[in-house]
Amino acid sequence: MSPTPLQIAVLDDYQSVALRCGDWASIAGAAVTAFANHLDADDALVARLAPFDVVCLMRERTPLSDAILARLPQLKLIVTTGMWNASVDIEAAVRRGIAVCGTSSVQSGTPELTWLLILALARRLPQEQASIAGGGWQTSLGVDLEGSTLGIFGLGKIGARIARVGSSFGMRVLAWSENLTAERAAEAGATLVPKDTLLREADFVTVHMKLSERTRGLMDTREFSLMKPSAYFINTSRGPIVSEAALLQALHTGQIAGAGLDVFDTEPLPAAHPLRRLPNAIVTPHIGYVTERGYALFYTQVVENIRAWRTGKPLRLLNSNALPGAA
Repeated sequence: MSPTPLQIAVLDDYQSVALRCGDWASIAGAAVTAFANHLDADDALVARLAPFDVVCLMRERTPLSDAILARLPQLKLIVTTGMWNASVDIEAAVRRGIAVCGTSSVQSGTPELTWLLILALARRLPQEQASIAGGGWQTSLGVDLEGSTLGIFGLGKIGARIARVGSSFGMRVLAWSENLTAERAAEAGATLVPKDTLLREADFVTVHMKLSERTRGLMDTREFSLMKPSAYFINTSRGPIVSEAALLQALHTGQIAGAGLDVFDTEPLPAAHPLRRLPNAIVTPHIGYVTERGYALFYTQVVENIRAWRTGKPLRLLNSNALPGAA
C-alpha cells in the first residue's frame, strides 16, 4: 500500500497563479490544492482545512486563531508568505505542536504602488482617463509634486524608500512615528516633526506602519480635521490603522481632497462598500506586494520550507518564535 500523500492547502490564490510560481512537484508524495476563493466564516474555513497537513497562507488574508487551530487536529505546519503575520496566533500554534514559518519578500512593490497612487491623485488620472474614454479632452488642473510637502507616518524600510523618492521629486519631506529620531529621519532625507504639524502642513499624507494596538485607529476624525482641504491621504499599509468611518466622512464632506487606498478593514472589500463609488478615492484591491517577482520569491520559499520541515532541517522562523521540529 502506497503511503498517504502529504495534503497541502494553498489559500487565497486570487489570481490562480500559486501552482506556477513554485516548484511544488519537488515535494515528493504531496497533493497540493490551491483555493482561489476566500472564506470568512469560521465553520466553512475549518471544513475546508480539516483534511490538510500543511496550510500555506498569502500574507494576512486568512486569520488562524486559537479557536480555529483547535478544530484542525490534522494540521502540522503553517507557512506564511512574509516574515510577519499578525493574523496567525503563533503561540497557540506552537502550543499545539504546529510549526510556523515564513518567507522573504520583495520590498519594492508597496513603495511603487504608493507612488502610483500619489501621482494618479495629483494628476487626476482616473478623471482624465474617463474623459478620454468618453470622447472628451482636458477637464482639470493637476498638482505639482515639486515644491509640495509629503508627510510620512512611519519611516521603516518602506517609509524610507517613499522619503527618498519624494526628495527626488523636489518635495519637502516630513516624517513622524512615536520612536523616530531626528537623526534617523535625516538619514532618509526627511525632517522629524510632531504628528499634528505633519498633518497640518502636508499636501500628501501616506501611512507606512505595522498594525498594532498602538497604531490601530491612528487616523481618526480629529486627525482628518487637521489636514488641508487640498490634501490627499494614502494608505498602503493596513486598513484598521485608519478609522474607516472618519475617512469616509472626510471624503464625503470634502474635508480632504481625496484618498488613494490599497488596504481596508474588510478584505476583499464588500461589493456594496461606499469606497468603491467615491469619485475622490482611487481604490486598488491590496496589490502592493502582488507582483511576478514577489510571488515567485514567496512560493519558491514556501516550497523550500515544506521540504525543510519534512526532512528536519531549520525553518525560516516567524517572529523569532521557537518552533517544533518536523513531524
